[in-house]
Amino acid sequence: MTESIPVATVVGLVAAAVATVAIGVYGVRMARTTSDFLVASRSVGPRWNAAAISGEYLSAASFLGVAGLVAKFGADALWYPVGFTAGYLGLLLFVAAPLRRSGAYTVPDFAEFRLGERWLRTLSMMVVATICVLYLVPQFQGAGLTLNILLGVPDWVGVAVVGIIVVANVVGGGMRSITFVQAFQYWLKLTAVAIPALVLILHFVGDDRAVDGPVPPTVTETTTVDITVDVIVQVADPLEVTARGDVDGVPVSGVIELAPGEHEFGAGTQLVLEAGSPVPVVAGAPSDNDTWAAPGAGIGAGGAHPLFQVYSLMLATFLGTMGLPHVLVRFYTNPDGRAARMTSLAVIGLLGLFYLFPTVLGVFARLYVPQLLITGRSDAAVLLLPGSVLSGWGGQLVAALVASGAIAAFLSTSSGLLVSVAGVLSTDVLRGRVRDFRLAAVLAGVVPLVLALSVTSLDLSRSVGQVFAIAASTLCPLLVLGIWWRGLTAIGAAAGMVVGGAVAGGAALMSIVVRFDPATAEGWPAVLSEYPAAASVPLAFLTMITVSLATRTRIPADVGRTFSRMHVPERLGMGRDRELGAFDDRRSSQ
Repeated sequence: MTESIPVATVVGLVAAAVATVAIGVYGVRMARTTSDFLVASRSVGPRWNAAAISGEYLSAASFLGVAGLVAKFGADALWYPVGFTAGYLGLLLFVAAPLRRSGAYTVPDFAEFRLGERWLRTLSMMVVATICVLYLVPQFQGAGLTLNILLGVPDWVGVAVVGIIVVANVVGGGMRSITFVQAFQYWLKLTAVAIPALVLILHFVGDDRAVDGPVPPTVTETTTVDITVDVIVQVADPLEVTARGDVDGVPVSGVIELAPGEHEFGAGTQLVLEAGSPVPVVAGAPSDNDTWAAPGAGIGAGGAHPLFQVYSLMLATFLGTMGLPHVLVRFYTNPDGRAARMTSLAVIGLLGLFYLFPTVLGVFARLYVPQLLITGRSDAAVLLLPGSVLSGWGGQLVAALVASGAIAAFLSTSSGLLVSVAGVLSTDVLRGRVRDFRLAAVLAGVVPLVLALSVTSLDLSRSVGQVFAIAASTLCPLLVLGIWWRGLTAIGAAAGMVVGGAVAGGAALMSIVVRFDPATAEGWPAVLSEYPAAASVPLAFLTMITVSLATRTRIPADVGRTFSRMHVPERLGMGRDRELGAFDDRRSSQ
């Protein structure tokens, strides 16, 4: 909890929230039809759309989580930003243009268009809703963490504030409204992460400290650490600390010596580290800087099977992007397939530029705020770095800028996710009118809010990585095979989504329910619970192909015409946008 609240930080948070609402209100004036709410009437150009996609894609996991994971796990954590960016290369090559040429409004709409079965559309709708809800939870939790650290308010306040703003924006103007908001928020987030990184680089130039060598991270002055969640840490050498609270299940108050090995700190415990003391790190993370800087140690799970962890993470992030509903729906807003390809290319550049800076901040976090490695909440690194390194008004202004970028990260991604789930619910469960979209947005916002308040908070990037694994194991195979393989059948697609979703989703559920101890989690169950993609993705593809071959008599009769529509350039006049029932451009009753 912060003892005093800097005025500049409050101003930064309020300014970002007000700007979001104001731009959303401007967009509301242009949103009137169902098509406006679902796909912005397919009128968003590549440059504008690329900024909007980048704005909604750069979530709490990117703005806060990447730096936290780099600070904690080092070189192996770099696969997160690499994978988050490289996923758009797959979109560019395999999905963007054919998906846009299909004329669909949503992923379930594409499933029915390609395979001709209404029940498959319903199954796809359920998968989309599940992915969006699970993705929304860490966004809301990140908002709670941010406001708790910056303002000292309870976590639920941040969850509620962000939830209300997001629902209001989406209900007001749908896709048309949030397109303006998300494009603005990309540039705000880039500024908010780039300026602190550049300032800290200048500060580092005159510093004689380093993050290499076979030594643990150390504090340079007497530091008080508040443990907010139960955490297990590892100590390399005997360490004397002042502790007040619960250590290894025993109440303590005073000076104690931590023997080499693992120790458990209970929530509410306070530690005081003297200047020059080595910092205990969360169990499973590298304890010295040499190990931290070298690849191959893995990314948690007690260091068990590190190569499998990395390959699984690569699959999840590279292929999961192709299955994220809030990303896919953006390509429906382009005027044509060529614009969709240009959008993907521009997004790769925008994301590549952005991810340079959280990586730099992660390195500086290990150097300047190593005490975060004890708490299990390393996601706070970006928020605490400016105030820990810079003094006076300069530090406060940089901290305020970071705060505004953080709140923008939660708002933009949450808005895109909510539009996606509201779109599929309004068109597949309700009648598809504007009022149905608004009702679906309200209902879809309540579920992740409740889950965010009731589920234990995890590392943002790692929890989002599990959602990527689910997307990569369900919607990605559906799209890739649906676009490029004529032999896919509805039964095969459904079987693959069910098998892949069950394996990846079951693993995510196991990681929350079982909560493997990272100090002792050396077996496959612990690794698979956090990194299931290397098993679930191949299994999903194999199931789709095998079952489709076994049911080849169910291949749609018009598959040739469908493929022509997806792959023939628009100028030849083979395709047209789908207009299904309520999906027309007539003004809807409000």
